Amino acid sequence: MLNAARPQISAAHILCWLVSFASLLWLPTSALAEQTLLDIHEAFDLSKVAAQAAELSIVSTAEQSAIRLKSAPNKDWPGITIRLDEHARDLSAFEFIAVDVRNRSDKPVVFAMRVDSVDGEQHSATKTSQRTLAPGQQQTVRVSLDRQTPKRLQGRLIGMRSNPAGLRDEQGLAADAIDQIILFVFKQPHVQTVEVSNLRAGGKFKGGVWFDANRDPFPMIDEFGQFKHDDWPGKTHSQAELIAAAERERIELEAHPTPREWDQYGGYAAGPQLETSERFRVQKYKDRWWLVDPDGHLFWSHGIDCVNANNATTPITDREFYFAELPKPDSPLAAFYGAGNWAPHGYYQGRGAYKTFNFTGANLFRKYGANWRTIANERSHARLRSWGMNTVANWSEASGYQMKRTPYTLTSSTGGRRIEGSSGYWGKFPDPFDAEFVAATRRQVQHLRADANSPWCVGVFIDNELAWGDETSLAIAALQSPADQPAKLALVSDLKAKYGDIQALNAKWGTDYQSWEALLAARTSPDVKQAGDDLRAFYSRLADEYFRVCRDAVKAIAPETLYLGCRFAWVNERAVRSAAKYCDVIAYNRYEYSVADDKLPAGIDMPAIIGEYHFGALDRGMFHTGLKPTDSQQARAAAYREYVQGALKNPMWVGAHWFQYGDQAATGRGDGENYQIGFVDVCDTPYAETIAAAREIGRTMYSLRLEP
Repeated sequence: MLNAARPQISAAHILCWLVSFASLLWLPTSALAEQTLLDIHEAFDLSKVAAQAAELSIVSTAEQSAIRLKSAPNKDWPGITIRLDEHARDLSAFEFIAVDVRNRSDKPVVFAMRVDSVDGEQHSATKTSQRTLAPGQQQTVRVSLDRQTPKRLQGRLIGMRSNPAGLRDEQGLAADAIDQIILFVFKQPHVQTVEVSNLRAGGKFKGGVWFDANRDPFPMIDEFGQFKHDDWPGKTHSQAELIAAAERERIELEAHPTPREWDQYGGYAAGPQLETSERFRVQKYKDRWWLVDPDGHLFWSHGIDCVNANNATTPITDREFYFAELPKPDSPLAAFYGAGNWAPHGYYQGRGAYKTFNFTGANLFRKYGANWRTIANERSHARLRSWGMNTVANWSEASGYQMKRTPYTLTSSTGGRRIEGSSGYWGKFPDPFDAEFVAATRRQVQHLRADANSPWCVGVFIDNELAWGDETSLAIAALQSPADQPAKLALVSDLKAKYGDIQALNAKWGTDYQSWEALLAARTSPDVKQAGDDLRAFYSRLADEYFRVCRDAVKAIAPETLYLGCRFAWVNERAVRSAAKYCDVIAYNRYEYSVADDKLPAGIDMPAIIGEYHFGALDRGMFHTGLKPTDSQQARAAAYREYVQGALKNPMWVGAHWFQYGDQAATGRGDGENYQIGFVDVCDTPYAETIAAAREIGRTMYSLRLEP
């Protein structure tokens, strides 16, 4: 999943514009959930903040006052710095600092908040967070007050993207010595205007157990896979609670059936009657792209990924001391032990096989009994329809979607050799010129044949979040590969056909290859300014070949089934243009707060679908928010509602699939991801706030999308 690096401001930039100023108005630290850090009011004295390359003013409404920051164009780091007084620097009672910001510009703005601490020994630390705001949009930017792990615990909190107290073995913030807060936008050639308000510290820090030298915090996970050292609404305390919750939910689901206007697939039966078909298809209707279900009704794919019983499977090797009550070998729950070796990142990378335990499956067994899998599958279909959702999306359990009660998407992958000179978050890029790429991709897709030819299948994805880089990256990667790399051979063949003589290529590229064989043997890249045209041309040829092979593999087994692309996360326009030639629908994983204004490259008019998005919060016992944090379950539900409503109003989107059905394990999966991103928690308990928002979307999504 997408997780971009965050830029930092240099110390030199900060020093040149920090100034001292008088005390701000602070509320006393207490047991309250929030502490105001800057009391902005109509008569606020702007000399109390230091401005850099920005013009400041106060704007007030009946609800609140804000500082309006108008940046100077073409200047570094336009913004303001807030220095904290000695008596206000101790924010150790809180989990984060947050500020609300609204974009008053007519262009998107990247807004950031940086928090600095300087402790009594003059050790400094910094952390920055940023968000992109569409014109007119308001968002909350939050920086977690991550602490440094106490020395006695360093090296023990392993295998997790984040841990119970946001502890870091490397230097963390000194939460009791916060020195300054910097709010800024990034340099642009045009003026940017934002309004900032409600700067506060929030979230009750629950990590005292980690700093208590007289207390061992381990084990920290209870028998159900939950954090032991805290309580929260909805936490499960016994198997009896699990069983009682199942019956309460059965009654609740019956009280909230499928929206009345939906047909059997979840399409808009109350809408226009279009031509029926054997499979899902796409059609533009009243200037908006749509999926159309086999009954001939408009269909917008409101779905959820990973509807399965494995979401909270976690490695336990080297971490047995984390867990209070793992099952004994002769227990029925011992069936939920397993093994894994997938670890592209994190502690387990390169360590080989590790032992696992599946808390999701164990809790479903406790809840539903020996027939738990069938009951859980039936319950998931009932839930999705009740929640206003109509698609079982990527990486879901086959025994569930094969019940043919809810439309589903399928996924496969490519095979064959990778481009050795490439790199990416999830691995190297496939080489579409490798003969095995075609054969292996067709073999991979073959196992989907029966399910792909069902009228319940929305379409097929192939691959996920490939590293497309910039528009020359894959050509450069080919040149940096061995001489026998098929993509490199294809590129050199193209260059031979174009230039004929190696000296003609050298004259164009500014290189000194002695022969075409020397070019094949070389592992370097040319100057992009001189070779760029050729590199970009080959990039397009490679992308075309990739999408053509994938499209042909899908159509070979299911000619009428939609090919949904590769789920772009990092992508450039050139790759999108290749996808548009071969995909029926272009897929993106869009981890943003809004997609209302997203557009395809100029000249491309076709449907697109969102394969992943999510929001998370830390108020229900989990340790990491996922890629898009919110302050609470209520805020998470609001972010979800705003996101999907924005997608519905955007003519190109034909669906959005939430990642994922259940929370990840508190202690992380193989790569350490331990995100609070589920519609249900590890004990299969639904998050009521987000589900209420989903039901609202389900009831209104078709009328909203059809609004003129």
